[in-house]
Amino acid sequence: MSSTPKIALITGGSRGLGRNAARHLAQSGHDIVLTYRTRADEARAAVAEIEALGRRAVALPLDTGQVASFPAFAEALAAALQQHWQRDTFDFLVNNAGIDARGLFADMTEEAFDALLNVHFKGVYFLTQRLLPLLADGGGIVNFSTGLARFTTPGYSAYAAMKGAVETLTKYLAKELGSRGIRCNVVAPGIIKTDFTAAAREAHPELETYMAGQTALGRIGEPDDVGGVVAFLCSDAARWVNAQRIEASGGYAL
Repeated sequence: MSSTPKIALITGGSRGLGRNAARHLAQSGHDIVLTYRTRADEARAAVAEIEALGRRAVALPLDTGQVASFPAFAEALAAALQQHWQRDTFDFLVNNAGIDARGLFADMTEEAFDALLNVHFKGVYFLTQRLLPLLADGGGIVNFSTGLARFTTPGYSAYAAMKGAVETLTKYLAKELGSRGIRCNVVAPGIIKTDFTAAAREAHPELETYMAGQTALGRIGEPDDVGGVVAFLCSDAARWVNAQRIEASGGYAL
């Protein structure tokens, strides 16, 4: 184990794309702090998976839709960094945590809209702000967006709008944090086979075939198609990549 590992914090790192990204980062030599909302069992399993790769991992509870909880989370993170790494900072923040709430524009409720807003934009904005003092100079931020911010699928107007806001925020972060050597980029997955998309795929069995037919590479995505992109952005190989949107959709809707 390296004496000076890089530490990546991944929100929602206990499942889905976040867990896959955590595994890829661990395989690249990073230690991991992951957050979970309710499923402590999944978080423990994710930690065990990372430790089996020879890296150190810690799981902390966090609801990214509850901004009022962020000061306490920052304190818990600072304590964990001291306890497990004897450090005051971490190196990479991956804003991955998300929820799904589909609905046509005409049917979208304010309650569902606010839930999406709190997790996908307000939470990203203010969690990043709160953690800036703990983020090491020369580190990086990776924000998750979606291919739906470029192409359209009915039912995702609110979700995609939040992600479009995150993409704009990322450029501002890159500009404002550049003096600290902190890079900020966006990963925008297309449809991926995870539990996040399971409900949509089960409700519309034809969806997978249709989207595979619209994709240049002829299939829909797997988590491994995205986790490696995150690991790249958190590596020295991407040291000159900044303020960029990298879509990992296999070439959908070209």
